[in-house]
Amino acid sequence: MLKIAGVFAAILVLQGCAAAVVAGGATAVTAANDRRTLGSQIDDNGIVIRARRALNDDQLTAKGSNLNITSYNGVVLLTGQTTNEQVREQAQRLVQDMPSVKMVHNQIRIGNNTSLTTRTRDNWIGTKVKSQLLADEQVSGLNIKVVTENAEVFLMGLVSGAEADKAVDIARNVEGVVRVIKAFEAP
Repeated sequence: MLKIAGVFAAILVLQGCAAAVVAGGATAVTAANDRRTLGSQIDDNGIVIRARRALNDDQLTAKGSNLNITSYNGVVLLTGQTTNEQVREQAQRLVQDMPSVKMVHNQIRIGNNTSLTTRTRDNWIGTKVKSQLLADEQVSGLNIKVVTENAEVFLMGLVSGAEADKAVDIARNVEGVVRVIKAFEAP
């Protein structure tokens, strides 16, 4: 009986290791296939962390707005909602001069914050778009970041002109997408 319990415990431990190896392997594969350098990938994470902190620490941008930050190869996308133009402009000012930021696409909309239902729908739309990009043989879906905000789909990444056109066409034809905005760079 003790041997069976020991075998069972070993299996449980090894399953946890297997999950960690698979997750770590998936991350390594994604990083290895990314057209950004490893340094750019690290910089993008740092940009998002610094920008989020700056927006949360600023009295004007910290209250009542739904502001989101995405960075891809030093190109920052600001999305979300706020009640006035002053907050929208302040968010851009806080981010645009940060180290490693090349450009800011300020797509923050003036209006009420989106509901939980809208955000859930946005996640579903984004998942459908990303899945179709990954399934298409003409597009390098691993090199395209999909951000969905209030049924608007923003596409970022390092792609060729043909890949950009195909990605926009794919996203445009996903049910629920209202508008597609591209923020691509050439590799």
